[in-house]
Amino acid sequence: MSSNFTKYNDEELVEYLKGNQKDASAAFRVLYDRYSSTVHAYCVKVLGYSDDAEDIFQETFIKFYKNVTNQTTKFNIKGYLLTIARNLSLNAKRNKKQTVSEEYLEFLYEENQKYEQKELLDLVNRAIDLLDEEYKEAYILKEYNGLEYSEIAELTGITISNAKSRVFRAKKKIRDILQPYLKELT
Repeated sequence: MSSNFTKYNDEELVEYLKGNQKDASAAFRVLYDRYSSTVHAYCVKVLGYSDDAEDIFQETFIKFYKNVTNQTTKFNIKGYLLTIARNLSLNAKRNKKQTVSEEYLEFLYEENQKYEQKELLDLVNRAIDLLDEEYKEAYILKEYNGLEYSEIAELTGITISNAKSRVFRAKKKIRDILQPYLKELT
């Protein structure tokens, strides 16, 4: 049944969520399939590969399903999901100090990667973790989630120029942090 729903756009699917249980379930499945990888990547990048990230990921879609039928105007589904994930992630980080888990780093590495590639990936991830939260968040939304500056601004409640500035400063800070290590690798 959900294969029939794949032809519908997001607004049409939201309308089906308000309908009977069978249609709502199929419509939700299509929306989940469209956006789950983006939301999951955001949660993992912000919280690390942890149970917290998995919990936030699942809770995001639960909250979305419960609240989306109350929406009366058209809205950006991807932005709405990332806003939920962002708020839940910020709450989780407030309640628990964030550290980079070794499991997360191991997850990122593949067996056939060269040692230098693994080391560089580790350095980049550690550099990202050293960023101030507002720069880290803007950078992740731009580089890992592929959001436009206008979407970042809307999601974080800042201006577009401020979003551009935060991404630029994050990139500069990452380069500054990595500069001594990159000299050693070459």
